[in-house]
Amino acid sequence: MLNVKLPKFVDPRKLADREVNISGTVAVKDMAELSQMLVHGDVEVIADLQFSRDELRIRTIMGDVKATVPVECQRCLEPVDVELEAKLNLAISYSEEKAQTLPKYYDPLIVEEDELELLPLLEQELILSLPIVSYHSDCSIQTSFGDGNTVDVKETEKPNPFSVLAALKGSTDKK
Repeated sequence: MLNVKLPKFVDPRKLADREVNISGTVAVKDMAELSQMLVHGDVEVIADLQFSRDELRIRTIMGDVKATVPVECQRCLEPVDVELEAKLNLAISYSEEKAQTLPKYYDPLIVEEDELELLPLLEQELILSLPIVSYHSDCSIQTSFGDGNTVDVKETEKPNPFSVLAALKGSTDKK
């Protein structure tokens, strides 16, 4: 397991020019928004980032960010561990106008200053990878509406409104 802490700030342009690989961990409790969505923040996030230039000489950040986080089960309200993995495929841009000219297979990352704060970037990617609804795969919560596995539908016989027409049609066919 990696024990190297990720730096708080990086200069993505210089790192891309030198094609640097950064791997390390960061505590979820250092990510304020993400930790509010969890049962507890005693979890480590593992990141592996490759800064480079592609064949078009565009500065890029590729890699992945992984964590197993405890969230609240939406059925039983107990903690459930969810594996998060965010794949990064970012192209560094100086402005919004330059970002619009990037190839569509990249997600633009606008960096107007020399340094980029790395933790908020990783935090937002992990938040986007959270499931909409979290629950245990074998959650067997009982409610007043039943266990959710059985559907109880009672069919009631209703008179057919067209039966009168069928009777009239039948009387004209006999003639």
